[in-house]
Amino acid sequence: MRFVIVVGNPKPASRTLIVATAAADAVTRAAGLAGDRETVDLSVLARHLLLPEPSPAVEDAIEQVTAADLLLVASPTFKGTYTGLLKVFLDRLPHRALEGTMALPLLVMAAPQHAPAVHAYLRPLLAELGAAVLTSGLAVLEADLDELDAVLEPWAERVAGALGARLLAGASPAVSAPAHAV
Repeated sequence: MRFVIVVGNPKPASRTLIVATAAADAVTRAAGLAGDRETVDLSVLARHLLLPEPSPAVEDAIEQVTAADLLLVASPTFKGTYTGLLKVFLDRLPHRALEGTMALPLLVMAAPQHAPAVHAYLRPLLAELGAAVLTSGLAVLEADLDELDAVLEPWAERVAGALGARLLAGASPAVSAPAHAV
């Protein structure tokens, strides 16, 4: 199974990247996923996304994302929603480019009142691109970063259950069903 992480934070080595990587690790453990993971860190691509000439790095990132079986899309909240950087990147994808992809939306936020944004804004964006969004998403408060495992483990178990059910219904053989779903 091809598992790709997209990080929409404009800052290199961001907390969003740390949370997204930890979330992907938790899902990998909980679901018993096989195979490698790839990460598309948009902070590296930011200056290329709006240029008129083609960028091989951007085209490669688009290929990684559209070829994913499982896609974790992470962003910090900016102005109550995901970043403009993430939106600019996702706008480059063709119509329904994520058809057949299972997606996991994740937002990192400073304030709890932004928690609904993951369900209200990021989840519908991924669905519009054709992704099967496995959960309503995960909202991680910056205040909870010291207790990240306690936040991620229950979410990863829910993801594993949804992923297992989907796989048992006839998806990729590159993944073993989670033990609790058998």
